[in-house]
Amino acid sequence: MTPDILLVFIILITAVILLATEWIPLEVTALLCLGIVALTGLVSPVDALSGFSNPAVVTIWAVFILSGGLTRTGVAKVIGNFVLKMAGTGETSMIIVIMTTAGVLSAVMNNVAVAALMLPVVMDIANRTSRSPSRLLMPLAYGCLLGGLTTQIGTPPNILVSDALRGAGLKPFSFFDFTPVGLIVMFSGIVFMAFIGRHLLPKGEIGGTSAGKNDWHAQYSINDRLFNVRIPKYKKAMLPGKSLGHIRLGSILGWNVIAIARDNIILSVPGPNETLQADDLLTIEGCVDTIETIQQLQTLEVQDDKIDFDLLYSGQINIAEVSLPANSDIAGSTLNELNFRKKYGLHVLAIARKDTILHTQLADEPLQAKDQLLLTGSQENLDALGAIDGFEELTAVPCSDLTKKYHLHDQLVMKVPSDSPLIGRTLQQTRLAEVLGSHVSGIVREDKSIPMPELHEVLQAGDRLVIEARPADLEILHCLEELVIENDKKPDVAKLFPENVGRVEAILSPHTTLEGKTLRQISFREKFGLSVLGIWRRGRVFRTNLRDVKLLFGDSLLLFGDHKKIRLLGQEDDFVVLTESAQEKLRFEKMKTALFIVFIVLAPVIIGWVPIYIAAVIGAALMVLTGCLTMDEAYRQIEWKAVFLIAGMLPLGSALDTTGAAKLIAEGVVGFAGPYGSLAVMFSLISLTFLATCFVPTAALVVLMAPIVFNTSANMGLSPYGLIMAIAMAASASFMTPVAHPANIMVMGPGGYRFKDYMIIGGLMTIVTLVVLMLALPYFWPLQP
Repeated sequence: MTPDILLVFIILITAVILLATEWIPLEVTALLCLGIVALTGLVSPVDALSGFSNPAVVTIWAVFILSGGLTRTGVAKVIGNFVLKMAGTGETSMIIVIMTTAGVLSAVMNNVAVAALMLPVVMDIANRTSRSPSRLLMPLAYGCLLGGLTTQIGTPPNILVSDALRGAGLKPFSFFDFTPVGLIVMFSGIVFMAFIGRHLLPKGEIGGTSAGKNDWHAQYSINDRLFNVRIPKYKKAMLPGKSLGHIRLGSILGWNVIAIARDNIILSVPGPNETLQADDLLTIEGCVDTIETIQQLQTLEVQDDKIDFDLLYSGQINIAEVSLPANSDIAGSTLNELNFRKKYGLHVLAIARKDTILHTQLADEPLQAKDQLLLTGSQENLDALGAIDGFEELTAVPCSDLTKKYHLHDQLVMKVPSDSPLIGRTLQQTRLAEVLGSHVSGIVREDKSIPMPELHEVLQAGDRLVIEARPADLEILHCLEELVIENDKKPDVAKLFPENVGRVEAILSPHTTLEGKTLRQISFREKFGLSVLGIWRRGRVFRTNLRDVKLLFGDSLLLFGDHKKIRLLGQEDDFVVLTESAQEKLRFEKMKTALFIVFIVLAPVIIGWVPIYIAAVIGAALMVLTGCLTMDEAYRQIEWKAVFLIAGMLPLGSALDTTGAAKLIAEGVVGFAGPYGSLAVMFSLISLTFLATCFVPTAALVVLMAPIVFNTSANMGLSPYGLIMAIAMAASASFMTPVAHPANIMVMGPGGYRFKDYMIIGGLMTIVTLVVLMLALPYFWPLQP
């Protein structure tokens, strides 16, 4: 083994671990591979960057745009709805029609786009037929994957292996070369799901959010977290007259007020401006035990003495102020929306705005141009912020100005008594910052101080907490004390949804920009006027503190609110609302144009006049030029993660080939399976690919497997066509885990599936595909030249 081969193996193993674990973003891993193979001399710098101009990469992003044009002009929707009308009401026939429709569309469209397009349609079918979506959504996802096997542009692996053949000096696959074997695999998969696999699908006990009016209760277990709270009606009660926004039940207790019963009238989805009245009955979703935290805060003793700022801050912490320019891009955003603390590593102590100083509720306060932010943190982070265009006039602030300009001498000091139940708990667990709408700026403990303590700091007896708040801010504690929890009667969920209030699920779209952000950061309730009852994520339900849960692709959000606002949400590019009535308006007037563009793209490719990558690029340009897509929409249709992943991994595939590492692996495969014949070699390569799809992205997997296949076929004197097509189809048939393909993740939440459902049903589907490939491929693509 040469040093170069050893180095390639180290890079390969590291890359596979990073791709499987996703410790860092997939595309970042790919770009690091690109840089490392160039720096180590395994490939030349020019060759390392050639992936971005590779015909396969160009074809893939162009096909994404073509697919988007078919979606936005309603071509796919019309075809899908027409065919699905033939589904009938029998489960077997519905599965056959859904999978066939998804498969046909996926032959010329992006698989994920087809899944996103058909999800609302299939959910409505499940609702109309009183059937659990868990019986239909996994067949939908698998139909999308199977359809991609049938044409050259059906899935990125097919495009990649065609280009790999071209790169090896061989004739590439044509548009329909995949069709005979692909159709047989697709037919076999549909038959399996319709007659065997459907019996293994969940019955709806944990799924079925639309299979009847109340099935969603089971999946999200809403009833388990519902309780009633009464607003007192005695004369001196403080709560009547206060708004929901003022008492902040969501941020303080993690409670979600989903309805208010008042004089035999139900007010569903009350907004933050809704004023509470005496004897109101609030229906709450959340954990009732969090009220105990508020009661424990009452044990803190308010101190009259003030803290010496020199003791608290001097020499230990850097303080500066920075201004927002008149044309600031972040004006109108809140600190939460900007994720300010995590992004810049700085705390905001106060905001100076004209003649006003803001000390509390800063996280949700919209920033304004010319605001001055009082910041604290490391000097390095302060200097970095001052160099950013959106900020100006960064200046250090002496401790004396903390009292003169920002009035921090009015800080609230609270002592932890020796018998307090808060002893041993972290600052985060006390929820003190949420209650007062501020943060603990310091802790004085015996003869030392802890400026700007972290949330994991554990409280000790005798601690004095310095808080950016005023004694008047403690009023909220007394208000919350008045809440009367009524445990004698469980809320009747059915009565909480009058005719004008709808309940629906939504998922993040494939093109979302919101992944990793919280509902609070995107101001979801304020922006859309809808309440989130629960979030279903890969077999787990989140029901409390939802505003601080980071959204991930594949999350299913259970929403309720006014039907008009649900339809407005359906117009957002970041969400797919799982009901057909809420979908965005399509450009049906451009439908014929989009069909004509696809025809003039595919016809010369099929005839062999024009390479697929040239035709696809021209077609993508025409989609924008004719108004089928706007340029912004075209950019959003491209899965940039896939583009960067493929372009970054191609140099590593080249390094495997040029260093002899692929040949070494191929010799191992031949040595292991070669004595048993060519079919045994094919079986080994297909099985290895199927196994790798569970943790390696399909596009990256094909890039890495291609040189191994070519070397294996050369060593055994076999035709590479059957082997390379086998690798492409095995990589695309990613059935066994939800994370193996985005289409699987998309249906996981709405279908209420768990990981084991994919392992069982997808595992059997994989075996069926393996058997079919072993029988069909040698017939259409003989291994012997």
